[in-house]
Amino acid sequence: MSEIQPSVSYSFTMRLYIENKPGMLAKILDAIAAEKGDPGAVDVVKVEGNYKVRDLTVSARDAAHSSAIVKAIKKIDGVKVRNVSDRVFLLHLGGKIRIENKVPVNTRDALSMAYTPGVGRVCEAIAEDKEKAHTLTIKQNSVAVVSDGSAVLGLGNIGPEAAMPVMEGKAMLFKEFADVDAYPICLDTQDVEEIISAVKWIAPGFGGINLEDISAPRCFEIEDRLKSELDIPVFHDDQHGTAVVALAATINALKVIGKKLSDLRVVIVGAGAAGVAITKILLEAGTKEILCCDSQGIISRGRLAELNDSKKWLAENTNPDNIDGTVVEASTGADLLIGVSGPGIIPVKAVEKMAKDPIVFALANPVPEIMPEEIQSIARIIATGRSDYPNQINNVLAFPGLFRGALDARSADINEEMKLAAAYAIAECIDDNDLSEEYIVPSVFNKQVVRKVSRAVKEAAFESGAAKRPRA
Repeated sequence: MSEIQPSVSYSFTMRLYIENKPGMLAKILDAIAAEKGDPGAVDVVKVEGNYKVRDLTVSARDAAHSSAIVKAIKKIDGVKVRNVSDRVFLLHLGGKIRIENKVPVNTRDALSMAYTPGVGRVCEAIAEDKEKAHTLTIKQNSVAVVSDGSAVLGLGNIGPEAAMPVMEGKAMLFKEFADVDAYPICLDTQDVEEIISAVKWIAPGFGGINLEDISAPRCFEIEDRLKSELDIPVFHDDQHGTAVVALAATINALKVIGKKLSDLRVVIVGAGAAGVAITKILLEAGTKEILCCDSQGIISRGRLAELNDSKKWLAENTNPDNIDGTVVEASTGADLLIGVSGPGIIPVKAVEKMAKDPIVFALANPVPEIMPEEIQSIARIIATGRSDYPNQINNVLAFPGLFRGALDARSADINEEMKLAAAYAIAECIDDNDLSEEYIVPSVFNKQVVRKVSRAVKEAAFESGAAKRPRA
C-alpha cells in the first residue's frame, strides 16, 4: 500500500535555536527528509548570542508523524526546540468569524437612526407588513447554519460544542464565496421535535436554514418537517450539497471516459444522508442502475423488514435485479463507485472488480473509504472530499451559490429543479477541452462557480414557481 502523503492539515511550526555555524540547517532538513516530512517556510527570527533563531514549518501525515519529526530534530546536537505550534489550532484560536457593522455609529444622528428612536418607525413598518423584514433587516442575506453535533465530518456524534469549529468554517465559506451572512448555531439537543421547534423559533431572523452534520435517519424527518412548516429554504447540506457536487463530478467524469448517465452502473457505499441524496439526484438525472450498500451489504427488497424508512426507499427504488451480496460483489462490473460512509470501508478488491475505466469517489472526511494511493494504478478517475488530492468533491462548490440564488429569488424552497441546475452549472465551469482525469471538478477558488450556480439556481427558482420575488 502506498504511504499517505504529508498534508497542511497536520502542519506545524517549530521555533528552533540553532548553533550559528555552517551546515546546521542542512542537518535539520536531512532529519525531516529521513522522517518523510515536508518542510515549508524557513524564517529567520533573530540572532541571540551563539544561536540563530528560526521558525521552520513542516507538514506531516498525522499527529504521530508530527511527534516523530520533532523528536528527530531534538536529537541533533546544537539544536534546541523551544516551541512547537500546530498551525491548524493557531488558526482557530478565538474562533474564525466575527460580526461587523455595515454603517458607522459615530455621531448622535447615526445612533438616533440606527437605534432608538428612529428604529421604532422601522419596527412599526415591519409589524404592519412582515415581508418588509426581507428588505429592512439582515434577513434578506442571512442563513442559520444549524447542527446538533451528531454526525460531524467522519468523526461521529461528538456533540454541539465540538461541532462549532465546523459550523464556523461553514459560515466563513458562505461569506467568502457568496457574501452571505451565516451564523453557527449548535443545539444542545438531539431530539427531533426539539430541533424542529428550535429552528422554527429562530427562523424569523433568517432568510434560509442550512442544516449540517445531523445524523440519519433523523435528518430526513427534520428537513422534511421544516420544509413543510417554514416559508424559507431549508437545506440539509450533508445530503444535497454532497449530491449536487457528486452529480457535477459524474457529468464531467463521463465526458472524459465517454459514457452516458443512462448507461451507468453505480454502487453507493453508505446509506446515510449523503448516500440517499446522491441516489435520488442520480436517478433524477437519468441513471437507471444503482446498488446501495450499508454495513450488511447490498440493500435489497428481501431486507425490507429490517430497514428503516430511508433504506426502505432505497430498496424500493434501486437494485432493479434485487440482488444480495457484499460491496465487492456489488462492485463487479460497476462503472462508478461512490463512498459516503467511513474510513477504510472500500477494499482494493472492489475497485479491481469494476468495469473498464473505473471511477471512484471516496468522500468520507477526513479519512476516505479508500486512499487514492491504494488504487491510483487501477482507477481511471479518483475523487475525494479532501483538498490535498485532485478532484475535491467539496460542498463549498454548491451551497454558497445555491443559497445566493435562493436568497436573490426570495425562494420559499430549494427544490429538485434548483439542485439539478446547480449541478450542471458546476460541471459547465470546466470547458470540455480542459477536462482530464485529474480535473473533473472546478477549484473551490474559481470565482465563476458561485456566479454561474447562483444565476442557474435563481432562474430555476423562477421557472419552477419557488421564487416569491417578482422577476426583474
